[in-house]
Amino acid sequence: MRPVPWLSPLLYAVVLVAGCYAALAGLGAVRPEFVAGLVALVLVDVVERRRYRDRTPFTPAVALLVVRAALVVVVAAADGSGMSRVLFLLLPFGAYFVFGRVVAIALGLGCAALVVVTFQATVPGWTRQVEQVSDLLMFAVGLVLTVAMAAVAVEEQRGRARLAELSAAAERNRVARDIHDGLGHHLTAVSVLLEKASAFRDRDPAVADRALDDARESARRALDDVRRSVRTLREPFRLASALSELTRGLKVTLDCAGDESGYDPAVLLAVYRAAQEGITNALRHARASAVSVEVHCGQSNARLVVADDGRGFAGPEGFGLRGMRERVALVGGAVEVHSEPDAGTRLVVTVPRSAAS
Repeated sequence: MRPVPWLSPLLYAVVLVAGCYAALAGLGAVRPEFVAGLVALVLVDVVERRRYRDRTPFTPAVALLVVRAALVVVVAAADGSGMSRVLFLLLPFGAYFVFGRVVAIALGLGCAALVVVTFQATVPGWTRQVEQVSDLLMFAVGLVLTVAMAAVAVEEQRGRARLAELSAAAERNRVARDIHDGLGHHLTAVSVLLEKASAFRDRDPAVADRALDDARESARRALDDVRRSVRTLREPFRLASALSELTRGLKVTLDCAGDESGYDPAVLLAVYRAAQEGITNALRHARASAVSVEVHCGQSNARLVVADDGRGFAGPEGFGLRGMRERVALVGGAVEVHSEPDAGTRLVVTVPRSAAS
């Protein structure tokens, strides 16, 4: 994790302006080490960010902390305005991101102690002077706010990291569903057609040849489907034509009605993937002899019905159906599955015209 990148340059600029003003107005002497120290601090920040883009390792972080502390002491000693004391706040702030809260608080207390020692050595009777006591109190308040700001910034960065992990997991799940729903369907179709070609090879070579041709076409569509998933469907998606290609050469009757124009592409894709899963389950698991697919795109929602005369099921749902429910739920839809052993399966999917926000 990195500290807030704009904070250090802002404080360097404020200290530089304050020191120059103090020198010009005669409010305090400013030695050349003042500007040189600020330039060195800027260079340390630049080198660290270029050398360690994401996170500074422990040992270099300790060395850089020591270098920064020494430079801040040099700048503060050369600044007659006293404004440079604010740079000490950067030490516990940066330490919080690398070493944690305990080290940051301890470093902050050390900085406060250094300010007290400096007052004790340079300002006799400072404890009875309002200006010095007020400066010390303001420095202490600044330390508290600095540690609190660092804690908030660290939690925000952790939250962003967790959000990135969740986004990556969601994308992995999407890809897994695409592979299962798309590629799995086409491979099932290829398997069924090859079995058909094998069964009719001796009895009816013409039927076997047609089955092989359909298997090749299904393999081609599988490749197209993978490419479509990789491109995340940037090209316009047409549900009716996609379903027509999906069922070509299979024992599936298709009936598409209504007007799909104006539908959210994510909704149409969810319907398409649900149809893929329903057909795949019917052909591969239910061993159905007949499968029907009905789609109606109405004014407010789309309805998909996939029915088969297969052996049905009564057990728990597999990955495919769970993935389908997740995909449909993402667009605000619902899935119903009606099935009994030896009585076929009826899959009903209803999704709204626009994806849920």
